[in-house]
Amino acid sequence: MRKRPYRNGEIWDFEAEMELNNNDSRYRQQAVILGLDGGTTSTVCVCIPFNYTCTDNNVNSEDGPLPEPPSVLARAVAGCSNHNSVGETAARETLERVMAEALLRSGSTRSAVLAVCLAVSGVNHPTDEYRILSWLRQIFPSHVRLFVQNDSVAALASGTMGKLHGCVLIAGTGTIAYGYTEDGRKARAAGAGPVLGDWGSGYGIAAQALTAIVRAHDGRGPHTALTNCILHALDLSSPDELIGWTYEDPSWARIAALVPYVVSCAEAGDQVANRILLDAVQELASSVKAVVRRLGLCGEDGTDHFPLVMVGGVLEANKRWDIGKEVINCISKDFPGAVPIHPKVEPAVGAALLAWNFLIRQSRKDAIRS
Repeated sequence: MRKRPYRNGEIWDFEAEMELNNNDSRYRQQAVILGLDGGTTSTVCVCIPFNYTCTDNNVNSEDGPLPEPPSVLARAVAGCSNHNSVGETAARETLERVMAEALLRSGSTRSAVLAVCLAVSGVNHPTDEYRILSWLRQIFPSHVRLFVQNDSVAALASGTMGKLHGCVLIAGTGTIAYGYTEDGRKARAAGAGPVLGDWGSGYGIAAQALTAIVRAHDGRGPHTALTNCILHALDLSSPDELIGWTYEDPSWARIAALVPYVVSCAEAGDQVANRILLDAVQELASSVKAVVRRLGLCGEDGTDHFPLVMVGGVLEANKRWDIGKEVINCISKDFPGAVPIHPKVEPAVGAALLAWNFLIRQSRKDAIRS
């Protein structure tokens, strides 16, 4: 008896209609790859084509230069998919819906998928990977190659075009530093969430600003321009009202959204705001340095070149008080070989390129053996 495919409500109903509309025996779907970047704020899935064919010119070495990556066929966006934030059931449904949406927009079904690379925050242990792989195998046909990674891996790949080598620093709502060596060793620093100290993240910066306002109001800390600036932005009349505002909805992203006000106050010369940003720079740089040292990315003498991928809103160079630039300067003092990279593609594309590179190298291996 044929085993019925896994179904989650009506998420995949479009496939039956698509197959009916293309029931010509000569019809063959284009092979595709799905890449997902799932974070605390949003989840993005992209669908890219895989039409690589080995020729005599490109199979001499399985590690030779890779061809130019393909363009994105379709893109879909959903909400949070971190199971630590929304629970496993909600996270799974978000991931499944965003994959289905990307396939629908590309005119594809699961039978056309060759590989899925799912990179999501909250994947911090092999048990997390195994759990996600288990339900992915229920969704996709057996021929599909499945990869599950932390979202920082996709961010690194977005800067290196799918090559896992170097270090990535993510500083958005949360922060993490993640590194890979060419022989497959990996290490991470930070990324433990706000309770355990995501210092240097958007949440960490804004939380320190709120704390500074309360301390100033109590007389336990110096006066700061942050008080009037943030109270005005939140339409509050007194620092006492910050308590209710904060605990009414203490979500990470809601707090982190206050970072631009901290930067503005620092640019205007507020010493408290400047100290908060300087501390953030030190924390972010120390995370990268810890990873680089553990993996030896800098070489024995500390001067070897390595990619340093910079991702996240905190690191964007759109202000005079440039946090990302200051972090790079701090790192370069110890590791002059760090090569900063601001990715030209989003992390979801980086995830897709990880799988794309794997399939190309596998195709080359198969061609060489044959």
